[in-house]
Amino acid sequence: MITGNTRLFAIIADPIAQVRTPQVLNAYFQSQDLDAVLVPVHVPAEGLAEVIAGFRRMKNLGGFIVTVPHKIQVAALCDELGPAARATGSVNTVRREADGRLAGDMFDGAGFVQGLRTQGHDPAGKRLLLLGAGGAAGAIAFSLVEAGAARLVIANRTLAKAQAIVQRLRQAFPHADVRAGTADPRECDMVVNATTLGMRAEDPLPLDAELLRPETVVAEIIMKPELTPLLAEAHKRGCPIHYGRHMLDEQVRLMARFML
Repeated sequence: MITGNTRLFAIIADPIAQVRTPQVLNAYFQSQDLDAVLVPVHVPAEGLAEVIAGFRRMKNLGGFIVTVPHKIQVAALCDELGPAARATGSVNTVRREADGRLAGDMFDGAGFVQGLRTQGHDPAGKRLLLLGAGGAAGAIAFSLVEAGAARLVIANRTLAKAQAIVQRLRQAFPHADVRAGTADPRECDMVVNATTLGMRAEDPLPLDAELLRPETVVAEIIMKPELTPLLAEAHKRGCPIHYGRHMLDEQVRLMARFML
């Protein structure tokens, strides 16, 4: 029951129909007996700054979740950033303080790594290929290296974006084996798709599935559809697959505690 006392939260994205966060976070609020609700807000890039300015003035707004394609841009609009957000230059959760100031941090990486571990895919000591160089990819790269990955290759259509993440990682982890490269999974123990390719049926695969070895774990961060074309192709080839929902399931508590 929503009342005049209900605390509001939002998730912003473009597009918005694919997000699963409202179901998961509202279930968490209910389980904790909290008078709070999270709603989806479809925000295009050209209206982002105006929407954020409006959020600052909403006194009953506790905060908001940020997803594709706004994670990097919203970081620049925050007044304060947490450690993961500073390291990656992106946010996925923002808390609105009582005076309208916005504090942002990034929990994609921590949630993704914990999700891997709960499913028996600890990245420690593994050779990893990360596809993509957006906000989520940067956060996941940071957490994979922090978790002890033996080698991390970041592949992106725009090589400069992958190299920018590599630079940041080398500053944080000087001795880590991190490099920009191509989407070739043949020498990898795990492939992580952190691009948006797979959200639409007509999207091309983010790599050549013929190159996948049966022992390579293939992981997604896309939550809808649950079985993306990449995961379907990997499954056909006998690869263990890891769904995008595990990342959100594991980071819900982190995001809620940050905003409440």
